Amino acid sequence: MTTSVDLDYPFTGKWLVQNSPANRVPSHGTTLFGTSYAIDFVPVDDHGRTAPVTLRTLIQPERPERFPGFGFPVLAPVDGVVEAVYDGVPDHKTYRGFPSLIYALSQRRRMRGGWLALAGNSVFITTGNAIVALCHLQQGSALVRQGQRVRAGEIIGRCGNSGNSTEPHLHVQALSGADFATATAVPISFRGSLPRNGEILALA
Repeated sequence: MTTSVDLDYPFTGKWLVQNSPANRVPSHGTTLFGTSYAIDFVPVDDHGRTAPVTLRTLIQPERPERFPGFGFPVLAPVDGVVEAVYDGVPDHKTYRGFPSLIYALSQRRRMRGGWLALAGNSVFITTGNAIVALCHLQQGSALVRQGQRVRAGEIIGRCGNSGNSTEPHLHVQALSGADFATATAVPISFRGSLPRNGEILALA
């Protein structure tokens, strides 16, 4: 079984690192669905910010189109073969401020819906003995199909706000097999290392 997998970054531009396994494992507070070593990347503007916070932000959900990274290209982080593609989940509104507390209360319901209810639109790429998952993509943005061979750096979809997501971002993890309910987590790195929470990556 693969003990770890090294990835290229699946994007260009500026992205904020969150929930990094460099800071803690399990990175998302649970070992369910092979997420122990998962990491999140949030696209930001030139000043390192997402959408501006307003009074409306604090009291009601917002459209994902307000956020700078919604629709940003997502790239294959490895050479491999597309294991599965899910592309039909609507992008929902974003939740910050008080709405985020209400959204958190519905977390248990989403978990009962299983892996795909959490991942939303996603692409899974087999490389060696691991499967790399790229999740929360924009509805209808997938540019690859099951069984297709892809190379690192190829556009496979776009950043969205589907599944278990409070604002547009990209969730990346690696699994030991295709049964996402029983597969174990595979440690990942990016170009030989792991960024830490709060870092802003600027990639050409």
